[in-house]
Amino acid sequence: MADLKQVEQFLNDAGVYFLATLDGDQPRVRPFGTAHLFEGRLYIQTGKVKAVSRQLHANPKAELCAFKDGRWLRVAATLVPDERRAAKAAMLDAYPDLKAMYSADDDNTEVFYLKAAKATFCSFTAAPETVTF
Repeated sequence: MADLKQVEQFLNDAGVYFLATLDGDQPRVRPFGTAHLFEGRLYIQTGKVKAVSRQLHANPKAELCAFKDGRWLRVAATLVPDERRAAKAAMLDAYPDLKAMYSADDDNTEVFYLKAAKATFCSFTAAPETVTF
């Protein structure tokens, strides 16, 4: 049975996953690359100036999807903003290249953790495996 660490590992191994949000009634999908476990929760990062931030604040339900080596992962969750400096700093420490654009102390860096999440690992050759967190 898969666990939360395997969800994080799959997203990181894939390198890029796609995040789907709603902009009113229009779905929006974009590539993302941050997935980090902090205090037992899975976090992603973006900038408050981006449309994705506005969309998640208007409707925090979102889905992530990644593909690697013939397997894919879909994660449906509610994304919850975490304004704590420690959460932002942990993300930036995990992804030091982001420090060229973001700081734990700026007014733009934003991290979200996944709540009430259902992650499903799929392939054409094996039964799906589901993780909830």
